[in-house]
Order: sequence, then C-alpha cells, then structure tokens
Amino acid sequence: MASLLCVILAGACKSQYEELLNSYDLDAKYKAAFDYFNKGKYAKSAQLFESLSMISQGTAQDDTVNFYWALSNYNQKDFYTAESNLEHFLDNYPASPFAESAEFLRIDCLYRGTLRYELDQTPTYKAIKAINEYKAAHIKSPNVAVCNRMLEDLEERLDRKAFENAKLYYTMEDYKAARVALKNVLKDDAENIYREEILYYTTMSSYKYALLSVASKQKERYLIFVDDYLNFVEEYPESSHRKELDSLYEKVRKK
Repeated sequence: MASLLCVILAGACKSQYEELLNSYDLDAKYKAAFDYFNKGKYAKSAQLFESLSMISQGTAQDDTVNFYWALSNYNQKDFYTAESNLEHFLDNYPASPFAESAEFLRIDCLYRGTLRYELDQTPTYKAIKAINEYKAAHIKSPNVAVCNRMLEDLEERLDRKAFENAKLYYTMEDYKAARVALKNVLKDDAENIYREEILYYTTMSSYKYALLSVASKQKERYLIFVDDYLNFVEEYPESSHRKELDSLYEKVRKK
C-alpha cells in the first residue's frame, strides 16, 4: 500500500510539473523555475526557463529568463548547450546587467570544450580569441587572472602540438625533414615553451642526417650540426642535454 501511494504521488508530481511546463502562466512558471534552480534541480529549471523564453519576450523578465536558462545548462555541465545559450544571450541583450557574467561564462564553456593537444585545435583558437576579447573589454575584472591561466594552458597546448608534429619526422628517422619542420616551428613562434627541446632535436637531426650521409656529403653536413650545436649551447649552457651533445661534438671535431 505504501509503495502504491508513493507511485501515485510521484505520478501526481510529474503531472503537475508537466502541466506547469505547458502552461502560459508567466508568473507561476517563473517562480517555479527559480524554485527548481535554487534547489539545484537544473534539468527541470532549464526546461522551464527554455519554455519561459518563448512567452517572456518583450517583458522585464526576458533577459533574466534567458540568462538563467543558460546558467541552468552550465550548472548541469552541459557546456556545449550553455555556450550556445550564452552567445544568443549576448547577441540579444548586450546591455543587460548579466552581460559581463554571460561573457565570462561563455569563455569558460569554450575553454572546457577544447580538446587535448593531439586532436583538432579549432576550438582552442576560438576560445583564445574570445578570452582575449573579454580581457580587452574588462581590463579591471577579477576574472582576468582566471583568463590568463586559461590562456597559458591553451597556448601550451598549441605549442606542444606544433612541437610534437615536427618531432614526428625525427621519430620516423626522416632527419632532413625533421630539422626543417623543427626550425619552422620556431620561425612561426620563437617563444614556443618547448624551445629547448626543439633546438635539441634540431641539433640531433642534423647530426644523424650527417652520420647517415654518403662520405662525400658528410663534412658539409657535419658543419651544419656544428652550427646547430653552438647555437644550442650558447642559448642553453646548463641544459640536461649538454653532456650528450658535447660528446657528439667531440666526435665530429676529431673527424
């Protein structure tokens, strides 16, 4: 009997929620949406705010409804939908008191939607652009420190992808292509945080390319290694790679 009563009550509650969801009573639906939101029932509040967005247009609550619709999705960790909601909100309510919060939440959604370095980095570029726009518009915002941490992480991801893509030629033992690719990484971005490793693999590539060359080409190619070696030790005299490269340099010098 008790179990049957619970089922009946649950059905009644569900019917009441569905009835409210389909209602055109703006005030009742608005109050219920916030009740669900404040209780942490974000799936239900998201549905109600979405439904409200269709009947609140032109009212004083319109921007609030749309912002909390996005916030409900954000709190559910549905960052893809939340980002779409927030972009729509910013397009339609740029003067809303919620606008700056919406901007920051949107870039947080974009940041969370980025992929690890091995995968497509298009979302990373989109997030970086949005973060920089936010920083430029809100110089004194306390969120700028968070933005800087996001940028540091995203830029490290791009740096690593560029480095790993170039290093792949070295792994494949195509040392001539490896040296070209690695040098191009620094040509495109001299401040790449993997600069030391890039210069190390550049030097190793020129050494192995010379070592595997026919005798008539070795002297010319070892001289390229020497240039790469001298550049490396000048820039990173205390590098953990120094001992290995010094040993190779001594071998070449003796030749």
